[in-house]
Amino acid sequence: MSSTKRIAELFPDLVSIGDSSLRDKVAAVWNEAITTGCGGKGWTIEELSSIPFTLLAGDINLTFIEHINSCVKQCIVIEQVLKETYGDRVPINHDCLVAGALLADVGKPLEYDKDERGQVIKGRFGEMLRHPFSGVALCYKHGLPPQIMHIVATHSHEGDNVQRSIESIIFHHADFIDFDIAKYLGAKAVKS
Repeated sequence: MSSTKRIAELFPDLVSIGDSSLRDKVAAVWNEAITTGCGGKGWTIEELSSIPFTLLAGDINLTFIEHINSCVKQCIVIEQVLKETYGDRVPINHDCLVAGALLADVGKPLEYDKDERGQVIKGRFGEMLRHPFSGVALCYKHGLPPQIMHIVATHSHEGDNVQRSIESIIFHHADFIDFDIAKYLGAKAVKS
């Protein structure tokens, strides 16, 4: 099975990227993150699919893969609403938006590791470099265009002091919808 097909099984909206070269580059970045993450040991697809969405919200039943797919779908719907409402006055590059949404958290497989009990933790690499930085490095290595690296670089608080592109603004808000819901669910679980 090709790398692109394997990654599309995890992230079905990958196929909505019209530019096949871009689609293949997105898959190549993910493939490298999966095979080199977890402290250099790599992640299996099963392990990757069970990683929690975030380590910052407590014990919640939302996974990392679900989060990425949720954000991509939110971005696509937001794009549709903006185009229906504003037409060409709000220019959105669909391929850039979807590729950026798929890659924004690609550094997390490098940021995360497993402890001696097999629990997912922030690893030594993650202590040194947060996922926006390692994600941009992977994207650069695989020849992704700057407008996609911009989304990866600016999607979290690292982007709060720069002008985000339209695609980055859309992704940033989709990402924080999921993150704020995760924090709410985690806080609610602690109170129960």
